[in-house]
Amino acid sequence: MVTESQNLPALDSAYDVSASDVAYYRENGHALLRGVATVDEIAPYRAAIQECMLAASQKLKPLAERDTYHQAFVQVGNLWENNAIVAKFTLAKRFAQVAADLMGVDGVRLYHDQALFKEAGGGKTPWHQDQYYWPLDNPNCVTMWMPLVDVPVEMGVLTFASGSQREGEVLSLAISDESEAALDAIVRDRGYPITRSAMKAGDATFHSGWTLHQAPPNKTDRCREIMTVIYIADGTRIIEPDNPHRPADLARWFPGQLPGEIASSPLNPLLFSRRA
Repeated sequence: MVTESQNLPALDSAYDVSASDVAYYRENGHALLRGVATVDEIAPYRAAIQECMLAASQKLKPLAERDTYHQAFVQVGNLWENNAIVAKFTLAKRFAQVAADLMGVDGVRLYHDQALFKEAGGGKTPWHQDQYYWPLDNPNCVTMWMPLVDVPVEMGVLTFASGSQREGEVLSLAISDESEAALDAIVRDRGYPITRSAMKAGDATFHSGWTLHQAPPNKTDRCREIMTVIYIADGTRIIEPDNPHRPADLARWFPGQLPGEIASSPLNPLLFSRRA
């Protein structure tokens, strides 16, 4: 059921992305921006996201009975399709503008949203690269990772191998114990600086699709509540799926589209454009 979206914070005003923010993102493949939204702005959206996640969590096995992937977080994607409140968050012009500024592109489209809730006692998120899953020809893809609550380091804050995005695909591996072991060895052998920071609700990290990242276990007694939105540069083309996971992403996130076409299905609206 689509819920009411009236009288919500608009999230349309601009956020000042500095030249140093842009330079840091281009160099390291990620950037932490403070106060992208205020606590008051995200509060009503948090309530709607929590409602969606409660329904998903009730279908899960107990934490100890799940595999590594499903111990890492409770994951629900494209919440915006069915909830008008979440849609105003996912489609927010402010967030899309930040993504465009960091990538240095004229416009961005939505790829999809995902809520990622790491339960109290939830396990580590293994090292991985998001773009392994994405059938896209363009490295200008970025994920906004925004806490809806304060996230201290011990809650499982996002952790980056800075500069790893310059390698492109490092290994063709899905999120798993295997990816954790193999990519951890690569991170150590290549000497990537490891970057993590405690975050406040409304702060956001933005990371490139090829940036290696992981998250430690949640060692607190509180849930780590995260909402993510993934953006792609306007004009990005779909490629022929070339691993076991990309066909599912093509079918789900680009319905009715074929390899070679510009990614622009009804699920990929243009969220920000300098040409408008």
